[in-house]
Amino acid sequence: MTPGERGAAAAAACVGARFRVQGRDPATGLDCVGVAGIALRAGGWNGRVRADYAMRTGDWGGEPEGLIACDGGRPGDILLCRAMPTQLHLAVRIAGGIVHADMAARRVVARPGDVPWPVVRAYRIGE
Repeated sequence: MTPGERGAAAAAACVGARFRVQGRDPATGLDCVGVAGIALRAGGWNGRVRADYAMRTGDWGGEPEGLIACDGGRPGDILLCRAMPTQLHLAVRIAGGIVHADMAARRVVARPGDVPWPVVRAYRIGE
């Protein structure tokens, strides 16, 4: 199993966890950064998931160390999306769709098909 496949499986295992702003633990709730962090750690990434991000202003804290820019098409890739004009959002690519923390649904969900927002950047664990 590749690092990305491990990350995608870890993200998929979070489906159903409740949404919580700045949540980092599936037992107590996750936001989009929490879901991405779980996927990245499961894939072997040793970087730090920042808690002081400003997703509303478009600042994810710079380029994440240890990740490489990619096309976003492989399972486990992290997609930085523009959900609204002033709101960035992270999603994890899985086979056939994405996993993300959906604030409206108040849960982590799997969404089949194409990404519904413009993808600003995509990252994967350096190989």
